[in-house]
This record gives sequence, C-alpha cells and structure tokens, in this order.
Amino acid sequence: MRTKLLSVVGLVILMLAFVGCGASKQAVGPAEGGIKVVDDLNQTIVLKQPAKRIISLYSAHTENLIALGLEAEIIGVSPAESDPAAKNKQVFDYRADPEKVLAAQPDLVIIRPFIKQSYPDFVKTLEQANIKVVCLYPEKFEEFDGYIKKLAVLTGREQQAADQLAAFHGKLKAVADRTAKAPIKNRVYFESTATEYRTITPDSMPGIVLKLAGGVNAAADAQALKTASSIAAYGSERLLMKAEEIDVFLAQRGPMNPGITQDSIKQRPGFDKIKAVRQGKVYIVDEKLVSSPTFRLAEGIEQLAKMIYPEVF
Repeated sequence: MRTKLLSVVGLVILMLAFVGCGASKQAVGPAEGGIKVVDDLNQTIVLKQPAKRIISLYSAHTENLIALGLEAEIIGVSPAESDPAAKNKQVFDYRADPEKVLAAQPDLVIIRPFIKQSYPDFVKTLEQANIKVVCLYPEKFEEFDGYIKKLAVLTGREQQAADQLAAFHGKLKAVADRTAKAPIKNRVYFESTATEYRTITPDSMPGIVLKLAGGVNAAADAQALKTASSIAAYGSERLLMKAEEIDVFLAQRGPMNPGITQDSIKQRPGFDKIKAVRQGKVYIVDEKLVSSPTFRLAEGIEQLAKMIYPEVF
C-alpha cells in the first residue's frame, strides 16, 4: 500500500513539475501598445492586438488553435492537416512561392523552427513584407503548457487556454489514479519504427507519455540516434535478449511507421519468444496521440494506460 501511495504522489509531483517548467520558460505578456512573445528561436514578436487572420503551417498548431476556439480566425493551413475543422481551409505550403501567403494578408503566420531552418528564404520574404512570423515547437512534454500559453497570448485566448490545460492535467491525474491501483508495474517496449527496431528515448515526448500512462520503459537504456533525437536504434538481438521482461509490446502507426499491424509484429523471426507476443499483448497506437504536441496527448496517455493495465479500467 505504501509503495502504491508513493507511486501516486510521485507521479502527481512529476505532472505539477511539468506545469511549472512549462510556465517558467514563457516570455509572454503585454508589451507597450500591444502583445509581446519570445518564440523558440529567441525572436521577440510584437502585435498591436490579438491575431485575427492566422496562417498555421504545422498541423499541431492548427489543432491547438481550433481547441482554443479560433477556427474562424484561421485563414490558412498546411497541406498535412488532421483536424476535420481544417479541411475546408485554404492550403499554403512553405516549400512553394511565398507570394500566395503575401496575397492572403495574414496578421500572423505560425511555423515551427524546422521551417525557418530549412526554408529561410520563404520566411525572410514574409518578414520583409512586415508579416509577423512566430516559430514555436515544444520539443519536450514539460514545454507543452508554455507553448499553449504563447498561442493564447498571441490570439487573446488566455482563459480558453487555462480551461483547456486544467482539463488536460485533470485527465492525466485521473489516469494516474487508475494505474496506481495496478498490482504490479508492467514493462513496455515501445516501437517507433520497424527499421532497425527503433524505439523511443526515455525523455522524448512519447517516452514521457508512456511514463504518465504508468508503463515502465523496457528499453530505458536506449541511446538517441543523434543529439536531441527522440528515436533510438535498438536492434532485434538486443530486443530479444529482453524477451521475457517485456509484458506489453506497443508500436506507433503513422508516417514514421506506416502499415504496421499486430500480425506483422507477431510474424517477425524470433518474436514468438517475447512474453508480450506469446500472451497476445501487442497493441498499435496512433502516432499523433503520443508524439504530436496537442491536447490529444491526454487521450493517448489514457489509451496506453488501458492497453498496459486493462484490469484497472
């Protein structure tokens, strides 16, 4: 009982720490004559008033803006959108001529740092035309709150953000309360891609999602492929050495790992030796629920928890 209580307290403290860390990284607030936000490339963005004509060039930004009630303010989106509410929006592509964006006359374009680093001329053209461009992307789970608050300040939706974040963390606590009732902690192998049987690093977004779902990372010794990467090559030999330790086998399905199925995993050479495979505890999860920085992370955490500890749900 004491062990379970400590586990619950520890997880709640972890979640509260994440909220605190996210808030501490903020550089947002009123500026003289308007709004000021420091983005993830350390650029100071100043607006005279909350943005009303927004082009979002990253699907997670779009989804979060819609969650804050800004569907009407979004005048353009990226080619790869998943939210149904974005399907009828005009599409803009940072790989194309920026003139289309200029013609739309947005008062804010929201991108991620990757776009400015890979297509600097596109961004430079917008900035030279006095279009405000903000680069945001939470690399880690603990940066999520601060990221949402920056979106909220830029768009005048601070109260909506506070409400959404309160509901988000409420769901996380509800999951923690459930998984604390599990008699034992299950060890989970999480496959990010079938290539080289790559897994997730413990401090990555999906790594923290797994932790908040109550799972113990069976590949906690995984080393990132490169600095700041969330992916680690594990290899079949190393994986099969832990065959008896893996209680649950999870694999994400999405652009990084397309076409993956439970059957394809079970049919791999030697995988019948894995405890989770023998016991039928192989599950597929939508990549966007565990890797994309949106409010749906709470749904992903709950879904993983149900897969890992069905007995307490």
